[in-house]
Amino acid sequence: MEKWETVTVETDLLICGGGMAACGAAVEAAYWAKKHGVKVTLVDKAALDRSGAVAMGLSALNQYVGLRDGENTVKDYVDYVRNDLMGITREDLVASIARHVDSTIHLFEKWGLPIWKDKAGKYVHEGRWQLMINGESYKVVIAEAAKNALGPENIIERVFITEPLMDGERCVGAVGFSTRENKFYVFTAKAVLVAMGGAVGVFRPRSVGEGAGRAWYPPFNSGASAYFTIKAGAEMTCQEVRFIPVRFKDAYGPVGAWFLLFKAAATSALGGNYMVERKAELEKWAPYGLVKPIPANLRNYMGTLDVMEGKGPIYMQTAQAIQKIADGTPDPKERKKHLKELENEAWEDFLDMTISQAMLWAAHDIEPEVKASEIAAAEPYFIGSHSGASGAWLSGPKDLAPPEYFWGYEHMSTVKGLFCAGDASGASSHKFSSGSHAEGRIAAKAAVRFCAKENLPKPQVSEALIEKLKERILRPLALFEENKNKTTQDDVNPNYVLPKMYMMRMQKLMDEYAGGVSMHFMTNKPLLTRGLELLKLLREDAEKLGAHNKHELLRCWENIHRTYQAEAHVRTVMFREETRWPGYYFRADYPKMDEKNWKCFVNCTYNAAKDEWSLKKVPIKNIF
Repeated sequence: MEKWETVTVETDLLICGGGMAACGAAVEAAYWAKKHGVKVTLVDKAALDRSGAVAMGLSALNQYVGLRDGENTVKDYVDYVRNDLMGITREDLVASIARHVDSTIHLFEKWGLPIWKDKAGKYVHEGRWQLMINGESYKVVIAEAAKNALGPENIIERVFITEPLMDGERCVGAVGFSTRENKFYVFTAKAVLVAMGGAVGVFRPRSVGEGAGRAWYPPFNSGASAYFTIKAGAEMTCQEVRFIPVRFKDAYGPVGAWFLLFKAAATSALGGNYMVERKAELEKWAPYGLVKPIPANLRNYMGTLDVMEGKGPIYMQTAQAIQKIADGTPDPKERKKHLKELENEAWEDFLDMTISQAMLWAAHDIEPEVKASEIAAAEPYFIGSHSGASGAWLSGPKDLAPPEYFWGYEHMSTVKGLFCAGDASGASSHKFSSGSHAEGRIAAKAAVRFCAKENLPKPQVSEALIEKLKERILRPLALFEENKNKTTQDDVNPNYVLPKMYMMRMQKLMDEYAGGVSMHFMTNKPLLTRGLELLKLLREDAEKLGAHNKHELLRCWENIHRTYQAEAHVRTVMFREETRWPGYYFRADYPKMDEKNWKCFVNCTYNAAKDEWSLKKVPIKNIF
């Protein structure tokens, strides 16, 4: 195996990630760091311009509260999030983000992001909380501000963070490797801010074969945030809350504009509107099934019931929606013009963020103003930013958090010096891209204060530990090199398993035992128990992952990260003996919601030294 150089980087605050939360953290940290003499370094697996969940673009900003116009209050937003998550949310964290997110969006506009305006100069809303944008270069605009604030000398790209560095119970840095050069990186810091995205690819995707790699969330989000915080010993929350979006089938195109802006209806193949026909089902999930808007998971569930009864496929009635809007214009000439504008907006919705969906429509001869298009529930994802809630258990803000939810610094995990934002942050759902940026700013300000205020000794990390980590992380390269000539076909070898094979095995396991697409998201204790048995074997085989090159080394470690997210999920779903989120998952052995016993958070902690998990209930504290 080729020799790898060890590169050591010393800093005060290390920001891990390059998406929206990390960019928000970079802007805010740079401002406060200058005042306090704190050095800030950002390390990203990709490149800032096109890194993270909005890398390809976005057609709407999904969190804008509108406080300056008196449109809504912070309480309004907290109520919305609490209801959508069926009562399970950290109201202090949600409120903190909601009160700051508008200022973040005003910064976006100042930096050059085109936000739609009406004739009166007001923002155009897609829905109550959403603003329409021309967002094909959304991430480029946000990244430019982060790079200008931090400076290129403090940004390291194309380095994949694999493990936390610990000094006792304190997080003091991270290690990783370059995906371009033979360099092993050691970062030491007073504080670490984790914002490395959620997890895609834990479950077998709906798109397989030639469609493999297509996903609703970016396929390069591989659970690095969850793995890092789990391995550091941080308390995790809502690991059972996976998110399953309904999207245009096969290319995962967005449906938000169609539902909210165009007011389109989704129907079964028989033409029935399941939200109307199954209205009585919602009463079983009261009080949440009776609120407006109806929680996303319940909308999913209603459609899934139609599919399970053989009424599929499900269609978005795009033609009806466009025609209905056009019919509101009496003049034939103006109506024709309006119809063309609506058609352009329909295509632009995809071209802003999911170009493959526009290509699929074209390939399938679908004209949205003429023909309906299939929609379907995707495979499960693990995110803390959208309609999911999985992530680390964090300290809230002092002025909002109940005493049980506050331990000194906003958005610090239960591990000293380890801060989180975006998908790394748990129980603070519905922040989306704009809220994630705002949360990154909140966490970074607290992290800089931590670095400046705490009298922290220099991290003690032994050379022996660094060499041990380096050997372990680069082992897949060495294992492949030692054994590649022992068989005539390098993908069939008893001495190692290649990352693609490992990934398919993990995805099949999770799909069949933890309630994936093929099981209509249904599971039970016997299935989950068997899933844990297989996950144990999978983790044993992870020690035998082999890699041809640096790209496959990256894939090996992405799989290991996903495996820990998978285990945290299976254990937490098994622990919560109820069905709280039908449409995201359904416990066939506990088919009802149990408000008396399970209206609580389920938190888990992993002890790496003992390889043991512990789970517990944590009470919900309402502040509104």
